[in-house]
Amino acid sequence: MSIAIAGERSGVGKTTVTLALLAALRRRQQTVQSFKVGPDYIDPMFHQYVTGRACRNLDPILTSDAYVQQCFDRHSQMADCALIEGVMGLFDGASGTTDAGSTAQVAKLLNVPVVLILNCSSTSRSIAAIAHGYRTFDPQVQLAGVILNQVGSDRHLELLTAALSPLHLPILGVLRRRDDLKIPDRHLGLIPAGELTDLNDTLDRLASIGETCFDWEKLLPLLTAKFVGEEIARRSPVFTSPPPSDKGGAFTSCPWKWEGWGGVNPKVRLAVAKDAAFNFYYADNLDLLRDLGAELIEWSPLGDPQLPPDVQGLYFGGGFPEVFAEILAANQSARASVKAAITAGMPTYAECGGLMYLCDRIVDFNDRSYPMVGIFPTIAAMGKKLTLGYRQLTAIQDSLLFNAGDRVWGHEFHRSTLTDESPQPLYTLQGYESNLVFAPEGWCRYQVQAAYTHLHFGAKPELADRFIDRCRRFRSLLS
Repeated sequence: MSIAIAGERSGVGKTTVTLALLAALRRRQQTVQSFKVGPDYIDPMFHQYVTGRACRNLDPILTSDAYVQQCFDRHSQMADCALIEGVMGLFDGASGTTDAGSTAQVAKLLNVPVVLILNCSSTSRSIAAIAHGYRTFDPQVQLAGVILNQVGSDRHLELLTAALSPLHLPILGVLRRRDDLKIPDRHLGLIPAGELTDLNDTLDRLASIGETCFDWEKLLPLLTAKFVGEEIARRSPVFTSPPPSDKGGAFTSCPWKWEGWGGVNPKVRLAVAKDAAFNFYYADNLDLLRDLGAELIEWSPLGDPQLPPDVQGLYFGGGFPEVFAEILAANQSARASVKAAITAGMPTYAECGGLMYLCDRIVDFNDRSYPMVGIFPTIAAMGKKLTLGYRQLTAIQDSLLFNAGDRVWGHEFHRSTLTDESPQPLYTLQGYESNLVFAPEGWCRYQVQAAYTHLHFGAKPELADRFIDRCRRFRSLLS
């Protein structure tokens, strides 16, 4: 079984509570599988730091309802307990008018109970009205109990407990007000786990809080109960296989497996940029690439002097190249190595921060300009406006991953803009609500596909297959 940690709204402490629970469970020697609702990259990094296991994103818009169910069932069965961190407020979805993409939708898809975090600051008896409203708003959502956050004193707790008593809604945890647990943030959210030097101390304090502030007699049965085989079979619909490729292989009903190579074809060595500047990757995407025949070779554009040897493809995820632009620019040999590989025709896929790295220059928040790889004749300039939301992509032309006419959902999250439009954009963009239409975007040059939009391959495994196939063909040209 599992629980979904939800908030009454954003900023009530979902991540703090989730990390406290994860840290306390790990201290209890539990193997924990964590999940994150939505497209977020940064919270899953903290989850993985605590649990030692890759956090899995559950996003029915980027993937599908069926994919969310199968992903959850597959990974939760390989751990002692599972925990889902929600997104925004419990019922807040992609459009603001329905629960599509919300914590509530995912909880209903998975049939898991919800634990609601209530911000108790500046309220007492009114907390009961808030809890009552959340419990009755959608009867299909199972509210297992509440966690009271920002409790100011013993007297404050007495008032809150008395107010909630008539609802017979279990109080599963109480967190007092304190200022020493704040995780620092910047323009796109929390600073990633790998950059924080005192994170171990913070997590140790969270583990201690988790051991003493939660009602484990009530929580553990929810977290550790296993689904029976019939439930898994009912909940795991068979995926429809995409049309077979020209290699004669076929995707199996499990989106992580590919049949058709039979061990005959050699592995494709795929260089994956992985450091403080580039670290936005979905764990499922990396798994799928491996299962399609990729050997993922991590390297650092910040610190490595050149690309790893004998690679046949490049993958640049998102991240914070603007924060580390000076260091990226100073590593001239790495930039030259990337440019030489790309101009030689090496297949390259880049998202958001990766796109910025392949531009002529990056201009940071202080208007300082730094040279980058120079594949695309444009400048990525940081600004105050946040571009955020789901986008439906319709391919205008064939590219590294797309065939003209393909449609897939992606997600944008950035504060930079490009000074020049792509001369041959890859696709048109439409928002989650049909009346939101955006300018075409995406850059294609040599064997590169680059855009601001992040993709999850879960609903479209053929996109990853096309990428690996191009890399394999590039390998054959070299041999």
